[in-house]
Amino acid sequence: MTIDVHPLMDDDREQWEVLYHGYAEFYQVPMNEQILDTVWGWIQDDSNPFFGLIAKDENGKALGLMHCRQMASPLRGALVGFLDDLFVTPEARGRGIVEELYMALNQLGKQQGWPFIRWITAENNYRGRAVYDKLSEKTHWVTYQMAVD
Repeated sequence: MTIDVHPLMDDDREQWEVLYHGYAEFYQVPMNEQILDTVWGWIQDDSNPFFGLIAKDENGKALGLMHCRQMASPLRGALVGFLDDLFVTPEARGRGIVEELYMALNQLGKQQGWPFIRWITAENNYRGRAVYDKLSEKTHWVTYQMAVD
């Protein structure tokens, strides 16, 4: 199977929405038009360092997506990459799509001058973590989240 990974373009929106709905469903997070419009706007805004990648098969069918952004790493005095979202359709898993997306992400990181790209995942995302363990180095950081009221 031939996989094409490219930055999201205007004509990718419909297939991107289907993938993003699948991603939200996987993490049991409600999705609506306002969220879709906001995230799509970030992707389309050239002044905002937020990037979207999509993986398609040889017939143009979308199989996976990635969203990443630039962030500051104050201790390093450098800008680094942060991978926010990664999703591959259930029927396409295990077919090398994640590896293709990561190669494209690595290229993007090089183009942006990022020394590394960091991400988090759910502890119970065992299948994803098995792939991440092969493609990257696990850090010792523990993530916390504080609600702002």
